[in-house]
Amino acid sequence: MKIHSLFNDKSDLYEKARPVYPDEIYRYLVSISPSNLKAWDCACGNGQVSEGLSHCFEGVIATDVSEQQIANAKQFDNVIYRVMPSESTDFPDDSFDLVCVAQALHWFDFPVFWPEVKRVLKPDGVFAAWGYTWPVLPDEIERIFHDQILNVIAPYWATQNSLLTGHYKDVEFPFERLSSPKFEMKVEWNLDQFFDFIKTFSATRRCTEEHGEAFLDAAYEQIETHWSADEKPRVIPLEFVFYAGRNTE
Repeated sequence: MKIHSLFNDKSDLYEKARPVYPDEIYRYLVSISPSNLKAWDCACGNGQVSEGLSHCFEGVIATDVSEQQIANAKQFDNVIYRVMPSESTDFPDDSFDLVCVAQALHWFDFPVFWPEVKRVLKPDGVFAAWGYTWPVLPDEIERIFHDQILNVIAPYWATQNSLLTGHYKDVEFPFERLSSPKFEMKVEWNLDQFFDFIKTFSATRRCTEEHGEAFLDAAYEQIETHWSADEKPRVIPLEFVFYAGRNTE
């Protein structure tokens, strides 16, 4: 299965269920970039990060290999969307003050991607990557989530996902790392929203295509008894990883 096929036919679910990144990230990124003229959002998906960048940079180029994600992306006057692999672009040298990747760095072919990023980044330009991994849940809900969901879908994760869940510790970034704030990511979800989020996992998609959603239905019923008696949304922190580095070469 091609990587982009995992995300093609669920762009509506992605837009509804994927968490929104803190605005502080974009303010920080523009503050450390050489200027606010131009940013490149790699693997932009439905344009969530592109929107955040559009408020801080004069121009944003957003690319993705998924035609459907690009077709459904949010439109902004200063954002240009293109269907294009991040490893091979037609951008001129020294084009961007910022190149960033959210929730997708682990999919890239690094031996090809890094030279391309360094080529299109301006001198002293900034590369940033970030993503979230697991929700931080109360013990009883965590047990069900782990035993009834994560254990079931575990064989269906691509090997690349371990780079994200390992908080990028095995990624060799070719930049001078910058000291960054510790960003926190929290969501406010009811139970249906929580399960919509679970359904956006690439491993969940692979698993349900093969076995159906009965395991999700069973887990839903078990978690429902612990979620919230008054059905109010829960505030759920997400484990979060962030990297920023400067192009000094």
